[in-house]
Amino acid sequence: MHVTVVGAGVAGLTTALALAKGGAIVTVVEAGTSLGVNSCSRYAGGMLAPWCEAESAEPLVTRLGQEALAYWPAVHTATEQRGSLVLAPARDTPDLERFARRTTEHALLDADAIAALEPDLAGRFRTALFFSREGHLDPRAALISLAAAVTRQGVEIQFGTAFEMGTLAGGTVVDCRGFSATDRLRDLRGVKGEMLILRCPGVCLSRPVRLLHPRFPLYIVPRGDGIFMIGATMVESGERHRVTARSVVELLNAAYTLHPAFAEAEILEMGADARPAFPDNLPRVRSSGGVVSVNGLFRHGFLLSPALARRAADYILHGIQDPEVWDENPCQ
Repeated sequence: MHVTVVGAGVAGLTTALALAKGGAIVTVVEAGTSLGVNSCSRYAGGMLAPWCEAESAEPLVTRLGQEALAYWPAVHTATEQRGSLVLAPARDTPDLERFARRTTEHALLDADAIAALEPDLAGRFRTALFFSREGHLDPRAALISLAAAVTRQGVEIQFGTAFEMGTLAGGTVVDCRGFSATDRLRDLRGVKGEMLILRCPGVCLSRPVRLLHPRFPLYIVPRGDGIFMIGATMVESGERHRVTARSVVELLNAAYTLHPAFAEAEILEMGADARPAFPDNLPRVRSSGGVVSVNGLFRHGFLLSPALARRAADYILHGIQDPEVWDENPCQ
């Protein structure tokens, strides 16, 4: 079977890898000139946190997301599995209690246990939730590892290649273009996320930290060598590039609440893109007009792409439709 996967973001590459391992002859075409340059995967947090996400996401996200915990260490050996820490200032303890009620697989930590996990946070927070089974990765490094794994399976990745749906004679087309697929998926919308990358040698963190800030909840993901990714906003907008001053101020204020040393951090990068989401914020595998679509990963790209890729490959190679992600009546 010959399959053309359109899009070399995390959804496209995981799908290409699943198809190639299943025996298909796969080509990936990507409009961008290099890996990740035209994909919101570049601005992802890279948190593999299925139980934390249960605070605001549907149970399906937690179920599918658990597959990522085994998938990514096998593909990207630098994947960290040190858990996730969720904190709130003392005045916002009710928010932490609410987070605990909505999630599972966590332990309640006191101040001494927090200090043992993250010494730089010693004395700053009274209680926390620790999700010990979760992990994280650097999305840009993980994409490189993923592309290498795809190439080892004999898949050709063609960069700088525009592809129009319906032009392929024979074979199967899989549309993994994310928000760019709104030309075919009429109910797909953009949810803009803005992020910062900071260098702050004065702070050392070993795992992602989520701060339940009263105005602006944020997450901070360590990238090593004193570099941190701070994110992320959620704005109902398809605008893909503009980072607003308000978002920068809010993100930095929330980071300062976590640790005052972030006030002296160097801003290395600011970025924004539109996450692809369907009305219920759940992912879909669809088939229409000879094209299979893998989309709607919302803010769970690295978390959900392994599960969606496997299910898309099962459908394309074996005709198996998983009712949890299959859409029988696509809005196109």
